[in-house]
Amino acid sequence: MKSWNDRLDPSGINGIKIASRAVGDVIESQPMLPTARQVDDLIRFLPEGVELDVRALRTALATDHGAEVTCPVTTGYHLRTVAEAAKEDLVRGTTLSDVAPFWRVLDAGTPTVRKLSFGAEFFAAQRKREGLKP
Repeated sequence: MKSWNDRLDPSGINGIKIASRAVGDVIESQPMLPTARQVDDLIRFLPEGVELDVRALRTALATDHGAEVTCPVTTGYHLRTVAEAAKEDLVRGTTLSDVAPFWRVLDAGTPTVRKLSFGAEFFAAQRKREGLKP
């Protein structure tokens, strides 16, 4: 079974693809993103105490990579991958400052939070520590 860190960089996947169907605000045939690594990279760019909601994250990813949109479903899946990979790293002894600060994007209302294997307590504590709303 692949670790969450292995899922950050799946082979053969490098970015923009054409949407095969309409999903949420994505129109069929639009060039779209993202990959898990692109989500991870953008989250790592966020400074301490600064949050970004998922819609703004999706817009920033599309703008930065020349796509028209990002898939909301894929983005949610990749947010979970980033969070789970960060938690794996923390369990292995990586310092908090060296993992992707996923708590700056996820909040208590984000659907991805319900799917995390480690529950919401950890990310809620990090949001509180940085002065972000729960």
